[in-house]
Amino acid sequence: MKFIGLLMLFCCLMGFTEAQTQPIVPILGKNDTIKTYATLDSGKMIPWIVIADIKITDTRIFKSQADLDNYRRLRYNVLKVLPYVRFAGKRYRQLQRDLALTGDRHKQKELISTCESEIKGLFNKEIKDLTISQGEVLIKLIDRETGNTSYAMVKELKGGFKAFLFQSAARIFGHDLKETYDPDEQKDIEAILNQAGYVSSNN
Repeated sequence: MKFIGLLMLFCCLMGFTEAQTQPIVPILGKNDTIKTYATLDSGKMIPWIVIADIKITDTRIFKSQADLDNYRRLRYNVLKVLPYVRFAGKRYRQLQRDLALTGDRHKQKELISTCESEIKGLFNKEIKDLTISQGEVLIKLIDRETGNTSYAMVKELKGGFKAFLFQSAARIFGHDLKETYDPDEQKDIEAILNQAGYVSSNN
C-alpha cells in the first residue's frame, strides 16, 4: 500500500513538472461540444480531466475484541452527540455576531438570556439523557467546534461565579467543563469525525 502511494505521488509530481514546462491550451475536437484543457507530451495531446478528491485510508486492525468494542462504543457516542455539537457551535457563533452588532448592555443581556433558554430547552428534552461517557465526548467536541471550553463560554457569557457553579455541578456527574480537545490525543475521535465527513466550522 505504501509503495502504491509513493508511486502515485511520483506520477503526480512528474505530471506537475511536465505541466510547468509544456503549454496548457484549451482544445476542441472535430466532433466535441465541450472544451477541455490539454498539455503536449512527447508529441501527443493529453487532455486534463478533473475528478473529485479521493481519500485513501488504512483499514484499522484491532489487537483484541475488547479494543474493537471500545472503538465501536466511542463511535456510537461521538455520532450521538454530534448534532448537539453542531447546534452549540452554530448558536454560539450566532450569539457572538448578535452581541457584536449592539452596544446596548440591556439588549446584550436579552440576547444571552434567549440563547441560554434555547440551550436549557435542548438540555431538558435530550441532553439530560446522555451517559457520562457521551457527556465527556460532548464537552471535548464543543471545545473543538468553538475553540472555547464549556467553562470559558459560561464565564464569558454569565460571569465567573456562574461558571464556578456550572463546573461544580458538572463535577458531580464526573465532568470537567475546562476539558480541552487535543486532536493528537483524541486520534480515535478524529478518525471517526473524518469518516463521518464532519468538518468543524472553527477550522
